[in-house]
Amino acid sequence: MSAFEGLEPAGVWARFAELTRIARPPKEEAEAREHVLRWAVEPGFETAVDSEGNVVVGVPASAGREGARTVVLQAHLDMVCERDPDSPYDPREGRINVVRDGDWLVADGTTLGADNGIGVAAALAVAEDPEAAHGPLELLFTVSEEQGLDGAKNLDPSLVSGRLLLNLDGTSDKAITIGCAGSWHTFTRLPLGLTAVPDDYETLEVRMSGARGGHSGGDIARGRANAIKALGRILSSGYDVAPFRLAVLEGGVSRNAIPREARAVIAVAPGADQAFRDATEREFTSIREQHAGSDDALTLSVTAAEALTAATESTTSRALDLLATISSGVIAMNSHLPATVETSTSLNVASTEEGVLTLASMTRSANSPGLENVGAGIEAAARLAGAKAEILKSYPPWRPDLDSKLLAVARTTFERLFGTAPALEVVHGGLECAVIGSRLPGVEMISLGPEIVGPHAPGERLSIPATQRFYRLLGALLDDLSR
Repeated sequence: MSAFEGLEPAGVWARFAELTRIARPPKEEAEAREHVLRWAVEPGFETAVDSEGNVVVGVPASAGREGARTVVLQAHLDMVCERDPDSPYDPREGRINVVRDGDWLVADGTTLGADNGIGVAAALAVAEDPEAAHGPLELLFTVSEEQGLDGAKNLDPSLVSGRLLLNLDGTSDKAITIGCAGSWHTFTRLPLGLTAVPDDYETLEVRMSGARGGHSGGDIARGRANAIKALGRILSSGYDVAPFRLAVLEGGVSRNAIPREARAVIAVAPGADQAFRDATEREFTSIREQHAGSDDALTLSVTAAEALTAATESTTSRALDLLATISSGVIAMNSHLPATVETSTSLNVASTEEGVLTLASMTRSANSPGLENVGAGIEAAARLAGAKAEILKSYPPWRPDLDSKLLAVARTTFERLFGTAPALEVVHGGLECAVIGSRLPGVEMISLGPEIVGPHAPGERLSIPATQRFYRLLGALLDDLSR
């Protein structure tokens, strides 16, 4: 039996089910884009695609609502494609196995793509819902959100006339999102100066796996293990008793996901193998104790490997110090919003290519000085290690507009439907509103969505009741905005 069988509203779940069978990693959304364009043909909706690959679909107003202001429903086509190493499923190939677990839809061993497939599905469903009452709609489907909001940054503004925008990428049906953190990407590069490994050295692969991972913004305060940072600690403990030469360090797969796995290849001097193994095992035990309850599946393996070249011991020491010095985690909490992260940074990807170690971090903050402070710290760490840091200022914070008329209508609609006022949230993750505001002057924006647990990590879960509430709110709000 399909996990979607019997679920209501049927239109939303049917459209979401279709998306789970389409490969749509960032920069590879062509199939998803064509899916939307084909969908628009039968009802005769007008479509447009800009040079970046963003899609706009024009949906006429319901009868009697033609004079209402145009509302933009915005969602992104791409998703983070993560999988467990032994999973037979792979989102990058359009193979997601969706399982129903009580009131949840869950991906078996992969990400689900509810971020933001459920937003795309809701927009398509409401546009074809004969019971929905709305004014003119523009469905804006962006690309490469999960890779720096690139689609929104390069949106052709001439394709969008509406100045009331509902971003459908929220993750709580109990709240209206009114702001988000901005972000910087930092790439710290250290030349390793690789030279030949002596014949009598033993070459080992040290692998950390089984970390839970998660969204590097939304999950950053949960205390989860960062596999790259944890591996750095383990390597440093081994180096203290048995100095070695680093050949390879790599880990993580996505700019905005907490890394779940990392590996290093090292060359150890003759006779030092056992001391290295003992020290790393002690440090691993400490890491498991630190992350008990959040990352209980952590594993460490040390196995034979091959490497012809490696860094010197002194360069290896600098690389390990750099890895330890670059922060990863919560930097500051918001002084005005309880239990809200203000500033964080996450070391998300490590790679070794052509003799250069690159450490890629993503820093988030609800204020620009917070971004600047963390960036300056990473630059300082790079200088001390003899490395260079490149900073890409990705997007600014989306600042709340509490005087927005759109927000006022949304709050009234929410309270009428559910009998309680919505929470107003500033999320510690990137939303395309942060850049769309500059592309569409004068636009008013809020963000809505259902409850999604664990986006950007295998086992991502979507609440069925929350999705039903979200769709009910979307329909009622479009009705109210068109009166």
